[in-house]
Amino acid sequence: MDVLILARIQFALTIMFHYIYPVLSIGLSLIMVIIEGLYIKTGQLTYLNMAKFWTKIFALTFAIGVATGIVMEFEFGTNWATYSRYVGDVFGSALAAEGVFAFFLESGFLAIVIFGWNRVKPKTHFFATIMMALGTHFSAIWIVVANSWMQTPAGFHIVGEGVKARAEITDFWAMVFNPSSMVRLQHVIIGCWLAGAFLVISVAAYYLLKKKHLKFAQKSMTISLWVAFISTILQLFVGDKSGKIVAKYQPAKLAALEALYQTTAGAPLTLFGVVNAEKERIDYAIQVPKLLSYLSFDSLDATVTGLDQFPKEDWPNAPVLFNVYRIMLGTWAAMFFLSIAGLYYWYKKRLKEQRWLLYLMVPSAIIPQLGNQAGWYCAESGRYPWIVYNLLRISEGLSKSVTANQVLSSIIMFSFVYVLLFILFIYMMNKKINHGPDESHADKEVLYHDLKHFVEESLDDAR
Repeated sequence: MDVLILARIQFALTIMFHYIYPVLSIGLSLIMVIIEGLYIKTGQLTYLNMAKFWTKIFALTFAIGVATGIVMEFEFGTNWATYSRYVGDVFGSALAAEGVFAFFLESGFLAIVIFGWNRVKPKTHFFATIMMALGTHFSAIWIVVANSWMQTPAGFHIVGEGVKARAEITDFWAMVFNPSSMVRLQHVIIGCWLAGAFLVISVAAYYLLKKKHLKFAQKSMTISLWVAFISTILQLFVGDKSGKIVAKYQPAKLAALEALYQTTAGAPLTLFGVVNAEKERIDYAIQVPKLLSYLSFDSLDATVTGLDQFPKEDWPNAPVLFNVYRIMLGTWAAMFFLSIAGLYYWYKKRLKEQRWLLYLMVPSAIIPQLGNQAGWYCAESGRYPWIVYNLLRISEGLSKSVTANQVLSSIIMFSFVYVLLFILFIYMMNKKINHGPDESHADKEVLYHDLKHFVEESLDDAR
């Protein structure tokens, strides 16, 4: 097989597997801040048990996320050396900022969050949880900024020629706030919140079905349903802004996502259909007239650029992107339905009785993962054949010395290791969920310590 194809497969494999875990860490960190804040406010031990339980799950996702993320750093140097040289100044700045401002903040305060329950005051622990959550979100900021620069480059100039050419930053803040970075960051962060919320929903639904840890499950379900509902609403508006950015700056990507082969004024939005790449059309299409033009440019009669305006060798894979994009949209619809249905029955105080809904919620943790993976696939494959949009082709970024056999052997090795890691992750997650939260209150010394400080701080505040 061609070395370029193998290198792309390897990077796709490693980044898609890695991306399972950071989204959970970011989403769970928000849930943890909310839960611990409620504990500080109310003093209810149920919230303390919830905070401790979800901290254990967070620590597991964080550990595997770090281990799988390191691999990609090496791939830049082994498989994509030319690309690394080209974007080194840009990526070096963003990744250095991620390390200094995000990773050390997150990992430093994580030690207090995990081991500080009976060593620091509750409010100090809560502060550490907030800082850790900020660290996870800051990490996403710099990674998305670096990736968004590849989509819509800004704040740079090219120095050197040929294989020695490279992008050099001329305006750091123009690079950071490139045309797509802030909208894409919002899109990614909300996707992370949904991943964390639906993991909590899944576990809470399981406990409700099993009729155990009921108080824990009910409070976890309430918090996560509200986070999920608010996030789906926010994602609707942010997704619309993201689509407009793509229409303006990456028209070929939009054309591929919608399988729009011909430039069209008043273009319809295709809800469903079968892409016929050979005849360059969509068969059995169910369409809303002029809606694509309106969503893209706020005008029913606006002209949407089709693939016919680009050389065929530069076309992204429209049939695949068309379907993957609709998978992403479908996951949003599923999450919106589950959050609305859950809140409706929660309001009616009949959620525990809706076993059909709880059975749907148990596997729902998979839904945002599918949506996030589909979204990243559309973002990355949609800019084909460019690794840096309109500047550097994917084929030009490949290392000149790497061979197909080397890449293939590493794919086999990584696949074996990642399967083992995933089995370990599922085993550990299942073990912690089956054990459940510690509701025995056997460690009276710890509870007394926490309550003592809570009362003391409350008295201090009252004075």
